[in-house]
Amino acid sequence: MSTQAQPSDRQRLADARRWVIKVGSALLTDDGRGLDLSVVSRLADQLAALRAGGRDVVLVSSGAIVAGLARLKLSERPHEVNLLQAAAAVGQSALVRAYEECLGPHGVTTAQILLSHADVRARDRYLNARSTLNTLLSMDVLPIVNENDTVVTDEIRLGDNDTLAALVANLVDADALLILTDQDGLMDGDPRRAANAQLIQSADVHDPELDQVAGGGSTLGRGGMATKLSAARLAARSGTGTVIANGRVPGVVAGVAAGESVGTFLQTQRQPQSARKQWLASLLHAKGQLVLDDGAVRGVSEQGRSLLPIGITAVSGEFQRGDLVSCVDSTGRERARGLVNYTADEAAALIGKSSGQIEATLGYCGEEEMIHRDNLVRG
Repeated sequence: MSTQAQPSDRQRLADARRWVIKVGSALLTDDGRGLDLSVVSRLADQLAALRAGGRDVVLVSSGAIVAGLARLKLSERPHEVNLLQAAAAVGQSALVRAYEECLGPHGVTTAQILLSHADVRARDRYLNARSTLNTLLSMDVLPIVNENDTVVTDEIRLGDNDTLAALVANLVDADALLILTDQDGLMDGDPRRAANAQLIQSADVHDPELDQVAGGGSTLGRGGMATKLSAARLAARSGTGTVIANGRVPGVVAGVAAGESVGTFLQTQRQPQSARKQWLASLLHAKGQLVLDDGAVRGVSEQGRSLLPIGITAVSGEFQRGDLVSCVDSTGRERARGLVNYTADEAAALIGKSSGQIEATLGYCGEEEMIHRDNLVRG
């Protein structure tokens, strides 16, 4: 992990043509008192300038719930799902109208896109969302994306808008993801406890040391540096580089897009995954867990092999054939995930068995793999 960025590291950002930009609630709202229209206006100016430079832009914007809370005169974020959904319904229209009013003078046409986990869980709906976004971009429209908080529940939500932004980056094959927050970026220590904490200017997104320095979230939103790091890793599946930067810095969007050393640049050296692998990665809610031995961990996470029953040491959860399961090592760290070929009961019966023992164990001859490599994505 490096705290310094080399000029060549940022050149790929200067060359990036398709951008997904995510802005958090803490930036857009006036200390919880509703939308700060001056902030929205400054952001709109920067988005319009980026588009004028020939870049495609998709905006993923938080702020609907907080804007709704202010309009409903609720001083604190409630815990009840129905109140949160009501606030989202009231605030979403205000949020989009604010963007339209600020982008309109620049001649920018906007479109509202609301997504839920169901839209990425089903393969056909995932492809439909991808097609819609790409069509809007081809028509020079700026899509404004948010999670459909008016109907979603905790059990089926995407989780936070950092994750949503990463999924959108996968959907549109973005070159760059810019996450605007109220902090300068990812620090190598907690600045509240370590006065000498320094900004990490550039790092490999998969560096395990980054997990040790990612922190918690704010009171207004659900995200924190940990979710931003997770989002950057998800975006990397489509070859997308991510920058985490302070949205309050004047001209931050232009600076990042010009390749300046602004914020934290999380790079990926991995080749983009296929569209199907990206879809598998977007399936966030695993139904169960398979614990792998060391040999299986190496096979699936380093060599891209299929997972065989003989490499499994434990099974947990309730899942059916075709469900998404998480593959973890002996420490509980997720190393891969994929669509399983057997039910939870069948998988438990096959623990440690060779593929040649499947028929004798289950009474029928099924797939020789627990998860085929085409249905498996590395963590």
